Amino acid sequence: MIEKIISWSIHNRFFVWVGIVMIVIGGVYSIYKTPVDALPDLSENQVIVFTEWMGRNPQIMENQVTYPLVSNLQGIPQIKSIRASSMFGMSFIFVVFNDDVDVYWARTRVLERLNYAQKFLPPGITPSLGPDGTGVGHVFWYTLDAPNYNLGELRALQDWYVKFALQHVEGVSEVASFGGFQKQYQVSINPYKLLYYNIPMMDVAKAITANNKDVGGSLYEFNDAGLMVQGLGYIENIEDIKNIGIGSYKSIPVKLSDVATIQMSSDLRLGVTEINGQGEVVGGIVVARYGENARDVIRRVKTKMKDVEKGLPEGVKFKIAYDRSDLILASIGTLTDALWQEILIVSFIVILFLFHVRSGLVAIISIILSVLIGFILMSLFGITSNIMSLGGIALAIGDVVDPGIVMAENAYRSLTDYAIKKKPA
Repeated sequence: MIEKIISWSIHNRFFVWVGIVMIVIGGVYSIYKTPVDALPDLSENQVIVFTEWMGRNPQIMENQVTYPLVSNLQGIPQIKSIRASSMFGMSFIFVVFNDDVDVYWARTRVLERLNYAQKFLPPGITPSLGPDGTGVGHVFWYTLDAPNYNLGELRALQDWYVKFALQHVEGVSEVASFGGFQKQYQVSINPYKLLYYNIPMMDVAKAITANNKDVGGSLYEFNDAGLMVQGLGYIENIEDIKNIGIGSYKSIPVKLSDVATIQMSSDLRLGVTEINGQGEVVGGIVVARYGENARDVIRRVKTKMKDVEKGLPEGVKFKIAYDRSDLILASIGTLTDALWQEILIVSFIVILFLFHVRSGLVAIISIILSVLIGFILMSLFGITSNIMSLGGIALAIGDVVDPGIVMAENAYRSLTDYAIKKKPA
């Protein structure tokens, strides 16, 4: 079979050159179009369902949230397994699909089933889907460097300005904030004062909720003009909370400040984030979308950060904590160095022992074409260029080198012997 292929190639050089040109074009195109990442994505094809119900213990979360959701998600087609975890105030469900299932089709089917399962959950509880990223999607970390700002101000800046700006970058699935303090109004109620004024606890909660919203009115006609009526009632400061009426005692209005202490504080923290032991920091984690080119996503995020930095307060700057593009470039550089080094070594050995430049070119061209064919197959099978795949190509070059040298030497010797026999005496 091999002899027939070699014979056909010798007698059809034009088609051989056409095949070589097609391999070169396809290989170069695949190199630029194949997604590049540092780490291979070995995570499962899964959709995460997250439900939050703060203040409830894990047993309640398991019985009233996790179990009803898992029971209703089991009928989705193409599911491999469903795993769930219940913890204090939170429920996580991991719906694992078959590997050949499109991730966005899977998310759509899960979302359809969640709409049906909503009626089995307690009132006010809404499950949500996790980001359309993978376990290796954390491609870029940054922090906000601002010595003259406290952690609460930096976290507010991250949540309400930086996060929204970076989430619009193409290929970004989510920007997760970390560190700092999340500001909130805290109402610490004195139960003895509630008992003295005979005001139920539920009335206090309803009063705070009812006094923190805008309402719309009708039209008010004035001088042949219609004026829109709107009631503005959102809470803007602590004084607005203190003046909320919660009832009456002996015909005297009772305000929230009469039975509680109102202050600006932070949400409960279960940990801290610091960098290099130099103190706490505030920042964000950029999660790349499923199937995106990590290097391109990082480059677009960095470009967007330059524009966002213009709108930051004076003294606030971005500081990169983790950038996977450095590892990606190092991986590509390793493959490039290995390729050129082995090509030079093969050329030197072939030319040194055979004293024949054309034989060396045969081995060199075979190595380059083998690498290009590898990239074409990677593109066809959807394999990203990462440490494992690029390392495999670098190792495979060594396997291509040996037969290249042996075959070139054998062909050269056979042609030499044939020429000697044909030479007239």
